[in-house]
Amino acid sequence: MKSQRPYPRTVRVAQQIQAILGETATKHIDLSHLGFITFTRVNLTADLKQAQVYYSVIKPLRSLSEIQKEFKRLKKAFKKFLAPELTLKNTPDLTFFYDDTFDYAEHLETVFKKIHSTKKSE
Repeated sequence: MKSQRPYPRTVRVAQQIQAILGETATKHIDLSHLGFITFTRVNLTADLKQAQVYYSVIKPLRSLSEIQKEFKRLKKAFKKFLAPELTLKNTPDLTFFYDDTFDYAEHLETVFKKIHSTKKSE
């Protein structure tokens, strides 16, 4: 029997994890010393045991390597706040990754501006 839900369970749980992590970062775990952190997406394995959490940093106050080390250090704390909110048998193991999508988009924008300005000057 086919599910009537519009998207798979992994996607729904990943969205729930992203929302919980964002709420946890604003209410319980202070990340302001790193910069303005946002969780951009969560990829979850099919067995719901591993979660890849992607974050971006606006106006970073530390280097990206220091921010990554801080997330490794805070992994257990995030998991502690995540566990009671999820209705899963096991809480997924969190792995944090820097999301460079915004940096890449800015890079492309500058390249397009250069191309556009050189075409105007010709």
